[in-house]
Amino acid sequence: MAFQDLLDQVGSLGRFQVLQTAFFCVCILIVYPHMLLENFTAAIPGHRCWVHILDNDTVSANGTEILSQDALLRISIPLDSNSKPEKSRRFLHPQWQFLHMNGTFPNMSEPDTEPCVDGWVYDQSSFPSTIATEWDLVCESQSLISVAQSLFMAAQLLGALIFGHLSDRFGRKMVFRWCLLKFAVVNTCATFAPTFLVYCSLHFLGGMCIITIVANCFIIMSEWTGPKSIALMAGIIINFCSVGQTLLGGLAFAIRDWRTLQLTMSIPFFVIFLTAEWLVESAQWLIVTHQLDEGLKELRRVADINGKKDAGETLTIEFVKSTMREELDASQTKASLIHLFRTPKLHLRVCCLCFVRMATSLPFFGLLLNLQHLGSNIFLFQIIFGAVTFAIRCAVLLTMNHMGRRMSQMLSSFLVGISILVNTFLSQEMQTLRVALAALGIGAATVALTFSSIHHIELSPTVIRSIAGGVNAMFSRIGGALAPLLVILRVYSPHLPWILYGAFPILAGLVVLFLPETRNQPIPNTIQDVENNRRVSRETKQKDISMKVTQF
Repeated sequence: MAFQDLLDQVGSLGRFQVLQTAFFCVCILIVYPHMLLENFTAAIPGHRCWVHILDNDTVSANGTEILSQDALLRISIPLDSNSKPEKSRRFLHPQWQFLHMNGTFPNMSEPDTEPCVDGWVYDQSSFPSTIATEWDLVCESQSLISVAQSLFMAAQLLGALIFGHLSDRFGRKMVFRWCLLKFAVVNTCATFAPTFLVYCSLHFLGGMCIITIVANCFIIMSEWTGPKSIALMAGIIINFCSVGQTLLGGLAFAIRDWRTLQLTMSIPFFVIFLTAEWLVESAQWLIVTHQLDEGLKELRRVADINGKKDAGETLTIEFVKSTMREELDASQTKASLIHLFRTPKLHLRVCCLCFVRMATSLPFFGLLLNLQHLGSNIFLFQIIFGAVTFAIRCAVLLTMNHMGRRMSQMLSSFLVGISILVNTFLSQEMQTLRVALAALGIGAATVALTFSSIHHIELSPTVIRSIAGGVNAMFSRIGGALAPLLVILRVYSPHLPWILYGAFPILAGLVVLFLPETRNQPIPNTIQDVENNRRVSRETKQKDISMKVTQF
């Protein structure tokens, strides 16, 4: 609120904000695809049991060298309910009689089968190497991939809490750069992981950083941008999530080996880490944490970049203190996690925002992390979903200032739930329609998450914004962690996971009604601003001052 007066002195939307947003766009372009990377690095290709007479080149007994591959497969691997070779079992002994059978004989006893005790043979036409083929994460071990995805999301949850607190304690920039460096190191090391356990451990450490990198991009941007431009800048940054998503599909199509793809996606973070040195620390955070000299220094630096030559004379310690007097007094008490739940209005906001974020993230990641559920061409699905979300985010960017945050979230959440529920009961043969409805659901979830991110920033006070952002992101990761685990419920009903994916966003749309509208409203600095519903804008203050001067 009062900080907006200082920001207007140095420029709330100038060259500095444009350069800063461009840097964050590049950062998001690189970091966001890591959330979806296991669609390709952990893809499960077609596979079957390794069979001695079929896959051992030295075997020539019984004249098997004159039999075709199909004939050897027929006598070695049983067929499933779809008349395709079983993926997880083989015959205990070759069934030579099947070579002379043209029909089914119901009176015959079922041949004995056994699990794939000698390993598996994988179809390498699409993926020459993935973590599933390297460590045999198929059949009974296939659930380990879902566990690894859930651990990655849980790591983001933990990282949001830890690094969110550290960002409010030690500064946005320092924690942001530390997470960039850590993410670069652990993901590069994961490329050379010798075992699945080591891979999961490194993947977990990387997951702790990813959400903090994304969150701090938005927080630093919002604290250097005027309230009328926050939605615009946030929308531009979010759009690069879609660009990164689309580029991932193309890059994964070109690089099929999982280690090469992992390394290619990790090396650029070292460059981003070095480039982030020029970032300007949030003056808003510096001032409310009583680092006035540093805050004034950063304000003057931004004024110089924006070409505000006269701002250096106006900006003094006395001017900053007089402008931010209420905020400085209110920030004497150090904000912590418990402050989110001490006051009733902030408590309600936090609870509603967290539930909405979780309920919207659940179907979003449920769709994005289960591309193989839609079909085999996951490269095309990734590009389609990226293009759809980009187009929708561009539309949101043009309309977000014409629609309220609440109405936009409510309508998009309802659309997510309806599209998933309809898709759930469609026939598997109607693939084109199913992919179209899935793309619609992804697009609507993207809109809901976009407005949820902006709504959260505009509702959280500055002194505790990173902590609130960490809690909000924590619930987003809870939704992301639950998304792959819900797939396990298919053992009870194949439709149950998707019914839950559809029900949660509909409920979230109703919860949004408990949140206040924030369009074109100044963002709060203190908890007292939230509790007292302070919505007095800078223009109103100026009008009061003008009236007093006229009367004098």
